[in-house]
Amino acid sequence: MANKGPAFGMSRHVQDKIDSKYDPELEMILVEWISRQCGAGVGKPDPGKLGFQAWLKDGCVLSELINSLFSGEKPVKKIQSSTAAFKQMEQISQFLNASEKYGVTKTDMFQTVDLWEAKDLAAVQRTLSALGSLAFTKDEGTYKGDPNWFFKKSQENKRDFSDDQLKAGKNVIGLQMGSNKGASQEGMSYGRSRQIL
Repeated sequence: MANKGPAFGMSRHVQDKIDSKYDPELEMILVEWISRQCGAGVGKPDPGKLGFQAWLKDGCVLSELINSLFSGEKPVKKIQSSTAAFKQMEQISQFLNASEKYGVTKTDMFQTVDLWEAKDLAAVQRTLSALGSLAFTKDEGTYKGDPNWFFKKSQENKRDFSDDQLKAGKNVIGLQMGSNKGASQEGMSYGRSRQIL
């Protein structure tokens, strides 16, 4: 990765807008959840988004997290800390692939450079929140966080109606369609009748 100098003008404005989406309260929730989920071995980061980024940057903590959510075979086989940039980015990519297999949608995923270069740490928070919500919703016994930290995703509520119920439903006029029961034009007048001479 090339070293980049400070941004100016429109680039600075865009980066400031991206940075403003970072939520320090969500950071505390995510750090607490990851620490409970993975155990004391992952430690805790320094407060602030740069500490959060440095904690997750090599991909090892993320790989431990996704492995802890699988009860059977672990998706990330080799978790190895390295100082080489391409190894760290590869570890992050393995986390992202495993998260997608777990059920996190592509639109909720961050790009590797969002974390590694600290381009968009709010996107990293969104991915981890989506992962936490999915783990809580699946209720497989692997989620070790507080139930109030993440929302439960909606699930399918399939209904099976009998043929008789479906036929009876065709005869019902819904209230949004209105009703014309008892309607007639009797007694209606539109002013005086026309005088033709």
